[in-house]
Amino acid sequence: RSSYSCCYFVLPCCFFDFHGKYSRRQSKKTQYREYLDFVAQVGFVCGFHVEEDCLRIPSTKRVSFIGKSRTYAAAERALIDQQITQFINSRRTCAVATCDRRVGFNHEDHCGGLCKGAGSEPPEDETETAGTIWMPGFQPREKVEQIRNCASLPRDFVDEVVLNVANLLLNAAPPKSCPDQQGGNMNTWNQGESLSLREVAEHLNKETLKKLKSEYGGLQTLLKNNHQVFEVLNGRVHIRDWRKEKLPSKTKPEVKRRLSAEAFKTRLCWFFIHHPDGCSLPSEACPYAHGTEELR
Repeated sequence: RSSYSCCYFVLPCCFFDFHGKYSRRQSKKTQYREYLDFVAQVGFVCGFHVEEDCLRIPSTKRVSFIGKSRTYAAAERALIDQQITQFINSRRTCAVATCDRRVGFNHEDHCGGLCKGAGSEPPEDETETAGTIWMPGFQPREKVEQIRNCASLPRDFVDEVVLNVANLLLNAAPPKSCPDQQGGNMNTWNQGESLSLREVAEHLNKETLKKLKSEYGGLQTLLKNNHQVFEVLNGRVHIRDWRKEKLPSKTKPEVKRRLSAEAFKTRLCWFFIHHPDGCSLPSEACPYAHGTEELR
């Protein structure tokens, strides 16, 4: 609806309609194929010659649609825009009544089989708004989206939160003896205690929590981003024990083994620097650098 000269390319992925999640209506098709047909239908209703193509990308969802030309003349744009408005509104009602199973793909009849209201004159308010706004209540996102996944937070702030949370977990319980999977011996490397996200948040100051609340996922996202130090499972935060992690195997194909090796030692080991017992792994087994001299 942007303009008559507009073309489009779309790679359907998540199953959404105009007003929420897409509801399945045909059990004989896979959910993906049914959704692809729906997306193609939207193109037909909007007056496009819709072409389907399969991209050469490493993904299970690689079917795309391209609309390069229209099925109607520019002079008919206002009429088609009314039909588009009716189609959008019919999807809203059908989301509840599921009464649009009869919608066809015949582009000569753009609204073919739409539920009640199709074919009749659109309500007065729809006629007035067609072509001026996309749909009542439609709110386009900002031209520049603000990144709120904790990645843009100041590094000093993130480091301080990580250190505070780690110290909280380490001091929550006395050191436990645990098996060393490298040599099978018992040692007293402090794994700390696990705490719920709520318990962790209760120990952070108000200013820190205020900053985190402005980010999507807040504290949980920040901790998950710091994968080297923490493991967040079922709403509980743990200190990550790298002895339990699967490190790159020597049986991997040469290419994968080389890529894994190149990823080693590109960052300093947080445990080597901050943990009271140091790193649980010897330098040669740890994927992180034990000192700046090991950095690659």
